[in-house]
Amino acid sequence: MTIQFNHTIVACTDSRVSAEFWADILGVEVGKQWGPFIPITVSNGVTFDFADLPPDFAGEPPTQHYAFLVSEDEFDSAYEKIKRYGLTYWADPRKQGVNEINHNDGGRGIYFLDPSGHAMELITVPYGGWPQAE
Repeated sequence: MTIQFNHTIVACTDSRVSAEFWADILGVEVGKQWGPFIPITVSNGVTFDFADLPPDFAGEPPTQHYAFLVSEDEFDSAYEKIKRYGLTYWADPRKQGVNEINHNDGGRGIYFLDPSGHAMELITVPYGGWPQAE
């Protein structure tokens, strides 16, 4: 059996708000709630299960980083939504290049925060570029 990444839990201050935000930005559907989890599934079958922090948790969830490889059209669509939300975005993970797009490896990339403060990244070319055909 080959190992595949299947799902992860995304801790949220409001799981419904976060799930709907991610689904909107990524152009996917919010799935049916199962127990405390509200899922979204991306095209390779990986599920992000959004869950509210426990009531006794003090403070905000620790920031996690989620990077998505998207097509040029998907980037354009997400970028318009990011601007519609009025979000600040950055060209790099250190929050430099405010409201700039990076062009690493000949593609485009941006970083921005979701409603729970998680760092999201959209890139159109994988790090190191696309493998060269031989």
